[in-house]
Amino acid sequence: MLEMENIQYKGFRNIVRNGETVGFQVGIRFVSYRGPWLSQFRFKYVKIDGEVFGPEVCTFVLNGIEYAYEEMLEDWRQKWHLQDVCYIRVKKPGGLASGNHKVNVIYWEIASYLPPRLDTMKESMDEDPSTAREMIIV
Repeated sequence: MLEMENIQYKGFRNIVRNGETVGFQVGIRFVSYRGPWLSQFRFKYVKIDGEVFGPEVCTFVLNGIEYAYEEMLEDWRQKWHLQDVCYIRVKKPGGLASGNHKVNVIYWEIASYLPPRLDTMKESMDEDPSTAREMIIV
């Protein structure tokens, strides 16, 4: 079941491959009246406890398909429906320590009916209180 917030508790965890913790993931959703096409998705970063992770160390899993950020920008066929959670997988050797973490994700969608200055505003944001949440890794 989806939570009301943009950042989802479900799925917030470390990623372990071959017995080694290689990173972590956090789930996000669009809180909007409609879902965007993947090519409309814009992402700046995931910030955990002040540490910033940009698109170069992230992949995005939507409907079981893993994308690099550049691949999402080019995919105009796949729709991100409102009930879908996208998991951002962040490469971070050792993952996150157990305990509380302040999580912030800067992302948005572009649309032809929205003024381009809104994109510029989001790109210049350092933190978005509407997409910040205290989360726990166990």
